[in-house]
Amino acid sequence: MNDWHPEALTTIADRLGIAFTDLAPPRSARFRTHGGPTIHVLDWGGQGPPAVLLHGGALTARTWDYVAIALRSDFRLIALDMRGHGASDWADDYSIESCAADLLAVIDGLGIERARIVGMSLGGMVACEFALRHRDRTESLVMVDVTSRPVFAATARMRTFMTDFPGAATVDEVVEMALAVSPRSDPERLYYRMRTLLKRDDDGRLVWKSDRRRPADYPMILRHLAGFEARIPDMAAPFLLARGGESLIVSKDAAQDFTARFPDGRWINIEGAGHNVQEDNPRDLADALRAFWGGRLRSMMQKGIR
Repeated sequence: MNDWHPEALTTIADRLGIAFTDLAPPRSARFRTHGGPTIHVLDWGGQGPPAVLLHGGALTARTWDYVAIALRSDFRLIALDMRGHGASDWADDYSIESCAADLLAVIDGLGIERARIVGMSLGGMVACEFALRHRDRTESLVMVDVTSRPVFAATARMRTFMTDFPGAATVDEVVEMALAVSPRSDPERLYYRMRTLLKRDDDGRLVWKSDRRRPADYPMILRHLAGFEARIPDMAAPFLLARGGESLIVSKDAAQDFTARFPDGRWINIEGAGHNVQEDNPRDLADALRAFWGGRLRSMMQKGIR
């Protein structure tokens, strides 16, 4: 399925108040990792400082489209399909360490020396692991709606929907299923998302692009997250946690506790957003990233934006 839908992107961006001047499609590229899968990348171009964007579990690089068009005039945005997702290869190893190694292969392949690393949910874990392992390659770290101790039970409906999905004949049918699970979702943005997550199977029905051959190892993921607490006090890179203001997965107390462990940390609420902050309120997330990368976020927070 074609993943580039500029008319729909323009309509949604205008409705969300996202200012943009360039709607040229990102360049699609693929990078071979060392002994691992080939990783697909969307390179949004630009002459500004590089920033790498990592999606959450079961999503793709396209989840960052709204944020990318908002920031591409000032930064070079690189969005990855992590292994087992989107147009990247499937693998037998989905450890956080392997995903972080994929990220290193991509920025090496692009000739990027140091980058601003941003990751949402599962991508935030990978971003943090990368920043801890490759401090000389990390300009700053942003984690979006994920901490060391998330409310895992709050993800149950989402996980069940993904796992029990029977396939569908049309994207509209999938959107209808999703709205039954999450009735407060915006149908237009759901349709935009679902077109990027689905592919035609051999029988012609729509199925997920992500590797669903075996269940995700959630106990491993939760252990890895908790293990960050002992490691992050040594991280020198500036850190930002962007919490969805309506998130059920990251509480304000958890955001405060996690951020306080970083030597140079701060956190911000993105109002009107749940877990998928980059889709729910991309305008305010883009503004927060621009301010953070420009060293202006603390002054914004002092004025009451937090």
